[in-house]
Amino acid sequence: MTTPKNTICLWFDSGAEEAARFYAATFPDSHVGAVQHAPTDFPGGRAGQVLTVQFTVAGIPCLGLNGGPIFPQSEAFSFQIATDDQAETDRYWNAIVGNGGKESACGWCRDKWGLSWQITPRTLTEGMAAGGAEAQRVFTAMMTMHKIDVAAIDAARKG
Repeated sequence: MTTPKNTICLWFDSGAEEAARFYAATFPDSHVGAVQHAPTDFPGGRAGQVLTVQFTVAGIPCLGLNGGPIFPQSEAFSFQIATDDQAETDRYWNAIVGNGGKESACGWCRDKWGLSWQITPRTLTEGMAAGGAEAQRVFTAMMTMHKIDVAAIDAARKG
């Protein structure tokens, strides 16, 4: 397997392999690759524990590192998943939030490992890109939501 030129490294307290397997089961074009075990003890764990996991999420190559609690996840990094309709939005949102995650505002949620996700219907992105009064209406509607309501965004787009 050829290593990609650029890979996103995600620091986990622990649970990188469990997270990678959840992502692979939840999102298309996702899979788990090599799992490496620590050859010796390290500051975040013991010899033999899972140290790194290579995985792909929606086509993006990643490396999960079980490094301990030193660097927790924050909203400063998130995956943004574009959805085509309410059913797809609900499916991803419910998978993340329903598996120990938490809702946040404006289409953001956090999985049980602390990683942030933006579940973003394309109509929201298109409405914002339209600019002017349409973008203002879409933005105002979005600001009242946790999970994005596609019908409400479509209505805001039309005015």
